[in-house]
Amino acid sequence: MRTWSVLLLSLAGVGVGTGAASAATIYSCVDANNKRLTSDRPIPECTAREQRMLNADGSTKKVVPPTMTADERVEAEARERERAARRAAEVDAVRRDRNLRMRYPNEAAHQKARIAALDDFKRTLQLSEKRLEALAMEKKPLLEEAEFYVGRSMPTRLKQQLDGIDAAAEAQRALIQNQQAETQRINATFDVELARLRKLWAGAPPGSLGPMAPASAASATPPTLSPASSSAAP
Repeated sequence: MRTWSVLLLSLAGVGVGTGAASAATIYSCVDANNKRLTSDRPIPECTAREQRMLNADGSTKKVVPPTMTADERVEAEARERERAARRAAEVDAVRRDRNLRMRYPNEAAHQKARIAALDDFKRTLQLSEKRLEALAMEKKPLLEEAEFYVGRSMPTRLKQQLDGIDAAAEAQRALIQNQQAETQRINATFDVELARLRKLWAGAPPGSLGPMAPASAASATPPTLSPASSSAAP
């Protein structure tokens, strides 16, 4: 303690004599042997310990944290990235919920958007179904003609026509399957939004509901929808 006091007075005197403010700063710490050390610069024996920067009057100017090892720095940086990601996700959740509530002020507005999103797929499905019917009509006389060649080689022309119709019909069936899958996806997405919106309309603060549930979860356990919802799907 006496050494520390002497050093304080000595450095304070240097500060007065030279006018250099930095000379009045003192580093103080307790080393691994529980011994207090003081110096006018960072103390090497305390790099792994907290050091205090003291003013000439002994008051604390700043606390210098222990110097981290390379592994500790990597861990600290990883923790900071995680905190930054969480903060960004929270901000994004608030923004997303506010935008969702502004876009759909009530259930009627949301239902209208659902129907509009499904209309294009409904029309495409209807066109594909009509095309399949036309292909079936086109194939009927060819099949009747093919009956004359049972047990014999079918003419190349006839076989090519039948194969072409079959390929076109298969393409239309694949298109219908894709459109039906997309229709289910759209309905599932709107179901998830509706479940969230009902909570926001009821007063839940934006960003308080956590991440948006995946659409697949909504399709497995859809919320109760208004009667218009079921009529929207083709």
